[in-house]
Amino acid sequence: MNPLQSIRVALGSLAANKLRGGLTMLGVIIGVAAVIALMSLGKGAQAQITERVQSLGSNLVFVTPGRAQQQGPARNAAGGAQTLSADDASALEQELGGALVTGVAPERAVGGAQLIYGGQNIQTRILGVTPAYQDVRNFHVETGDFITDTQIEAAARVIVLGAGVAQNLFGEEEPIGQTVRASTFGRTGANLRVIGVMEAKGGGGFQNLDDQAFVPLSTASTRLQPSRNARAADMVSTITVQVASEDDVDIAIQAIADLLRTRHRVVEDDFVISSQKDFLQTVNQVTGVFTAFLGAIAGISLVVGGIGIMNIMLVSVTERTREIGIRKAVGAKRRDILSQFLVEAIVVSVAGGLLGILIGSGISRVVSQLDLNGQSIPSIVAPEAVLLAFSVSAAVGLFFGIYPAMRASRLNPIEALRYE
Repeated sequence: MNPLQSIRVALGSLAANKLRGGLTMLGVIIGVAAVIALMSLGKGAQAQITERVQSLGSNLVFVTPGRAQQQGPARNAAGGAQTLSADDASALEQELGGALVTGVAPERAVGGAQLIYGGQNIQTRILGVTPAYQDVRNFHVETGDFITDTQIEAAARVIVLGAGVAQNLFGEEEPIGQTVRASTFGRTGANLRVIGVMEAKGGGGFQNLDDQAFVPLSTASTRLQPSRNARAADMVSTITVQVASEDDVDIAIQAIADLLRTRHRVVEDDFVISSQKDFLQTVNQVTGVFTAFLGAIAGISLVVGGIGIMNIMLVSVTERTREIGIRKAVGAKRRDILSQFLVEAIVVSVAGGLLGILIGSGISRVVSQLDLNGQSIPSIVAPEAVLLAFSVSAAVGLFFGIYPAMRASRLNPIEALRYE
């Protein structure tokens, strides 16, 4: 019996038992649909996170205080001493600015910050920054103005709000020109005039970029968290360096490290250097593992569907024992019987796989249209996920169909003819 005849016989057998064939396929359909839907959502989430990280710039290098141990181009922190200053940022811009570095933005985080307006009192992240922050971090004001050099020199009492902070404090009221009170750790702080509201960015990495506010760097160190001496007032928590090209990131990291070692006169680095590229690789690894984990969980239902195929095929062999005996009596060989039942199992799994792909793709598209508190869950039906699910469904049919097919092919024709 040639393969075409085997397929025709298999389809005829399935057509004669439509309900049983449909229920047999159901396990495979559910398994494949689950694999496609979950892996599509995982891929979509990975792409969304990657896009948001890249929107901040993939050519950024971050310098933070602390001691480090060299591990490739990036260094991992092992301490948190305040060792970076605004002067370090100025030196980086003067020495490396131009062909290699296109921008340097120091930041000073204000701990325990609260903003108060009217009856609203919210905790948020306040950063002391310079005008370069906008371009270096690719994060600009939507309305109003950002911080200027003049305001830095005067330690002006001004503030720029993130989109989320502005919404929480003012609602539908116009925030520009209003005065908010900033306090740290419950202490009396300073009254600050709102001069701008940032564009909405949403989540970026592991924080919400809209839930923060910006003040002049000098205002953060002299008015919000005054320091006891000039040296401490000059300290910054992060220096963000914008490299001219993503290809030059490793070169820039080495140049930054050499310059800071010379300035700090240290034997062991008292700073940590990392890049956006390192962070992006870590995010992709984590989301990739998560996507694979979702696919593996969904794949369990494929195994269950395969067991269902084997169970039904064993029942089919028992019911068709007399048919097998007649076919053997008229000259059918063991391989003919083997191929017939094996093809039936494969046809069931492949047909179930195709239907599962269609259903899974439909589910992923429907879910991606849902609006969950203003957020959507994107989905990407990746070709490799479709190929994997279809291949696994075919393999499941082959694997779980072998035993029933071999059992059918080994039946003694005389005993089979006598079977009632």
